[in-house]
Amino acid sequence: MSGHSKWATIKHKKGAADAKRGKLFAKLIKQVEVAARNGGGDVDSNPTLRTMFQKARDNSVPLDTIERAVKRGTGELEGVNYEPITYEGYAPGGVALLIDVLTDNRNRTGSELRSLLTKNGGSLAEPGAVAWQFERKGVVKVSRSADEDEVMMVGLDNGAEDLEDLEEVWQVTCEPGDVLSLRAALEEAGIEVTDSDSTMLPTNTVPLAEAGQVKSVLNLVEMLDDHDDVQDVHSNIDIPDEVMESIDS
Repeated sequence: MSGHSKWATIKHKKGAADAKRGKLFAKLIKQVEVAARNGGGDVDSNPTLRTMFQKARDNSVPLDTIERAVKRGTGELEGVNYEPITYEGYAPGGVALLIDVLTDNRNRTGSELRSLLTKNGGSLAEPGAVAWQFERKGVVKVSRSADEDEVMMVGLDNGAEDLEDLEEVWQVTCEPGDVLSLRAALEEAGIEVTDSDSTMLPTNTVPLAEAGQVKSVLNLVEMLDDHDDVQDVHSNIDIPDEVMESIDS
């Protein structure tokens, strides 16, 4: 498994921890609300809302909570007008970062993220400085109990481009527009899907061989992730096996 896949595993495990303490719920509800505001409250005609709705359900957000978020987005209930922004930056070691936020005050959020990055060995970058190192992909996570060959066979017939072992799950990647149909095909074949989303994956990675530097990057990403306005942090860090093992031990 590649170092970047290990990074994806760390994110997957952290996502589970976030859900336990309820932090992920607030982020997902925001995403549902914004999707409904931008494309309407009908999941059949709004694929972004359908993806966010399913993602919230995958993470056990109560149905009535999701429905209220949709109504806030469509204006049926009073809500906050969140603005989506993607900040670009660098972590220690020249690792590229894309930081997706939803905010009701871009000046406050920008200032807080700049301060957080600067205090932890990183920096904000100009728009376009690191975005070219990433591409948007659909990602479907499948239970590790599923047979690899079956996942691959069904996946290839339904738009899958790659299959990676993230230890706890299989990660199937595809074009963003294929993520919902790929998920449906896997589930129809009796394969348990744990999550699906449209996300940014790196086209090239930055290997870091020094454990201290890796820890600095991971700590920075965790602090960014814990910011209330931050929805996701994408990184192109590549962690060698031996470094990952030393951190885990």
